[in-house]
Amino acid sequence: MSSQPAVIIIGAGPVGLGLAFRLGSFDIPTLVLEAEDRIADQLRASTFHPPTLDMLDDYGLGAALVARGRITPTWQIRMHETGERAEFDLSVLSNDTDHPYRLQAEQHKLSHLFLDRLDRMPQVEVRFGAPVTAAGQDDLGAWVTTAAPDGTETRHRAAFVVGCDGARSEIRKAIGQALKGETYPETTVLATTTTPFEDRIDGLSGVNYIWMGHGTYSLLHLPDLWRCSFHPKPSQTPEQAATPEAVQAAIAEILGEDPPFDVREVRPYRVHARIVDDYRRGRIVLAGDAAHLNSPKGGMGMNGGLHDAWNLSDKLSRILHRGASTDLLDLYTRQRRPIAAEEIIAQADQNRKRMNETDPAKRRAHLARLQETAEDPDEARTFLLRSSMITGLRRAEALAA
Repeated sequence: MSSQPAVIIIGAGPVGLGLAFRLGSFDIPTLVLEAEDRIADQLRASTFHPPTLDMLDDYGLGAALVARGRITPTWQIRMHETGERAEFDLSVLSNDTDHPYRLQAEQHKLSHLFLDRLDRMPQVEVRFGAPVTAAGQDDLGAWVTTAAPDGTETRHRAAFVVGCDGARSEIRKAIGQALKGETYPETTVLATTTTPFEDRIDGLSGVNYIWMGHGTYSLLHLPDLWRCSFHPKPSQTPEQAATPEAVQAAIAEILGEDPPFDVREVRPYRVHARIVDDYRRGRIVLAGDAAHLNSPKGGMGMNGGLHDAWNLSDKLSRILHRGASTDLLDLYTRQRRPIAAEEIIAQADQNRKRMNETDPAKRRAHLARLQETAEDPDEARTFLLRSSMITGLRRAEALAA
């Protein structure tokens, strides 16, 4: 890209690269600036919901991602001790989506697919090793400053700047927005392992949320690994729960077997429920985790960020190609913020509260209601339309100016 970009995107995660790809498909000159020197390959999000796959299919990317992931047509909430479960079959959504299933695949696989396509788009440049130190806007447009390893700073200008730089977003700070909400008290420990849980626990789905004793854990089946998430015991600090010995003990407790188990990656993390008041200040806009954070229960965070990117790219295309007013970006906030607050954050919070229930009678009541829902085709479809994020997208489409 030889000319000044029309849009500068901060962050080369799936949301930033997805936004760049969509803008590139609209022939909009775009510059992506990423602080790290490459795409982060550590395990983060790993669930792709049906409408996200539908969006990717429009560009021939859905099938490529499906080929790199694991199709998961059902998911469960279950009791560890008895094996009782409510199982939701996404085939009831066959008339609502071309992908009536969840896909389990590491998010970096999509990032690499985007990057491969972007390498063939001369109107888009992705620049790694370019940390942003400042951002702002004036009568001429928006700008960001990046720092080189030797301390040299460079200012980059564009008509618009979009912060896709995650929970610690420098762009969000630059426009004076705050992520309002709460940080949950518990820490989650994520471990990936090649241990074949499907051979040890009867009737598992590819996605499972499980009550056990006074705690809870989840199992998500990736193409080559199981992703196991659990909370520290009351006697453990988060650091203690993430030690190799503690992770081995946690898996042993789940399986009733003695270690060792083949554990590949361990990562403790805190969970948040936070959102900004406005996704836009003038010509600077936020998307994904820079604008909203939610519990990972239900796998909606990354998907919601990609839905932000698709919505925002439509608005930017109309402004840059058809002369629409920049006030159209206010519609982006009006369409996406309520969905993040009421469909993504609120639903993820409800999922978290349900799974954190420790009272046996209340757990059994939750399970009974879920079983009734799963067994009724109409109720199951309504439930899955929402948990699969289709309802939220339909709501956003209806919130036109």
